[in-house]
Amino acid sequence: MNHPEHPPAHTAVEVHHPQPLAVQPTAAPLVPAPSGVTRAVQSVVLPDGRVVTGYTLAPTATPEPAPVVRPAVSRTAVNIALGGIGFAAFCGGLALAAAFIAALAALVQQLIILAAVIFGGWIAAAVFGPSRGAAGTTVNIRKAVIKRSRFYG
Repeated sequence: MNHPEHPPAHTAVEVHHPQPLAVQPTAAPLVPAPSGVTRAVQSVVLPDGRVVTGYTLAPTATPEPAPVVRPAVSRTAVNIALGGIGFAAFCGGLALAAAFIAALAALVQQLIILAAVIFGGWIAAAVFGPSRGAAGTTVNIRKAVIKRSRFYG
């Protein structure tokens, strides 16, 4: 059984040794001086006593700042306009919400009336309809005598 960690015994193993790279010192690039201009030579003494001599560099001219371009419309005016548009949209949403609430109230009112009509008729039929059992009291009047607007039973 071959495992990737352990090669078989008959396989040759190659060993590679790293080779150091030779670093070639590079010379500083030469900057040609403009014709007809001689630059001044300047020497600087370093803290460890070495002296470095070289040409002075002309100071680079800083570019002038770009002029500030003001927009045609101020930001304050734009913010006020956007606020007005947002307020108008909000008021329109409130008007729609009020209309929705009114329509919902009308729907609930219609459902209550419909329930009263349906269940009111059913309740009235149950109350005022014929009795279906001995649930009430039965009174039999056999002889009724009425004298001088009085009932004697």
